[in-house]
Amino acid sequence: MFGFRGTSGTRSVLYHARMSKRRKFEFVRFRRSGVVKKRIVAAVTGILVATTSASCGGFSGGEVRSGRGEFSFVSPGGRTRILYQEGDRDSVGDLSGSSVVEPRKTIALSDYEGKAVLLNLWGSWCAPCRGEVDELERLNRRTEDANIRFLGVNVRDNRKSAQDFMHNLDVTYPSLYDPAGKVALALDGLPLSTVPITLVLDDEHGVAAIFLGSVTVEKVMPEIRKVV
Repeated sequence: MFGFRGTSGTRSVLYHARMSKRRKFEFVRFRRSGVVKKRIVAAVTGILVATTSASCGGFSGGEVRSGRGEFSFVSPGGRTRILYQEGDRDSVGDLSGSSVVEPRKTIALSDYEGKAVLLNLWGSWCAPCRGEVDELERLNRRTEDANIRFLGVNVRDNRKSAQDFMHNLDVTYPSLYDPAGKVALALDGLPLSTVPITLVLDDEHGVAAIFLGSVTVEKVMPEIRKVV
């Protein structure tokens, strides 16, 4: 599936393309509720194939399972903080996979149904990821009584390095192990080359905020307050 942004009146809206029963592509506008608001049917003579590449390779056969949601990332034009108002939030697909620390334990985003989630994408090879750990732990402590949970996703890494990272830096919240970067399927279009990436999801797992690059308590706390 691919998508584009168009306009409806004065608002920017997101369309997704999908194949209809008559073997035509439909460009369908989605709202957060998943209800189709507008449909444009177009006959096509070819198939568009979307491919992605990453700046860091060398790992394959990732353990994360990822479902595609309504969310589709649109380039922010140089901005490192992208905010979404309540009526404009699209939900991400479910993520599930093995824990970095406990390989036999499965963790899923759906485990946090009804709760806001801070989702942090990181790698042990990423210097800014190391630098932001203390800030994320401060946020985690300050919100431990709020309706929000923290979940990391370790991308393009090996498990031993990721385990050492979490142990040595005293990371207290769990992380999924995702060596192949399959999280990108659930976060359609999100550039893993900009790790660390932090997303604030509301209690329906709609994307409320995205931070490209390392974060601080002062940057993220105002966005957390909006969803808890």
